[in-house]
Amino acid sequence: MSMSLPQTFDPEELRRFVADVLDIDSEDLTDDAHFVAELGMDSLKALEVMVAMEKKYRVKITEDEVRDITNFGEVRELLTAKVAA
Repeated sequence: MSMSLPQTFDPEELRRFVADVLDIDSEDLTDDAHFVAELGMDSLKALEVMVAMEKKYRVKITEDEVRDITNFGEVRELLTAKVAA
């Protein structure tokens, strides 16, 4: 277990952070808005979000985990699990 891992994170801060990486308004990033169909996320943006989250929250996210995520609610759940580990 890494000592530098944040023990908690603010979900709204995470929402603003992901919205900023996606270059959209945080109000448009609802928990169930589909990244591809509704927000126009492509694989390059998904990779950008993954790398930014890994750096900011000091976690490792696999490509398979990124592929399985379709909305912000799932991002929040994944990060919650990673931070708790």
